[in-house]
Amino acid sequence: MFRRILLEDSAAVFTFTAFITAVSIFTAVLWRTLRMKRAQAQHFENLPFETETPAARKESQAS
Repeated sequence: MFRRILLEDSAAVFTFTAFITAVSIFTAVLWRTLRMKRAQAQHFENLPFETETPAARKESQAS
């Protein structure tokens, strides 16, 4: 009986630790995105379109 009580307490600690870890990661990402300079944000907006992939070149030539 006592082993089960101790195990339940440690499970609660692990759950709380995982929650705090996840919240801190999301908070750090949110903080970095809010503090990002506008030029860097615009650079990230255009990243997928800076280089053409071979499939995109074939589609544009076919049109």
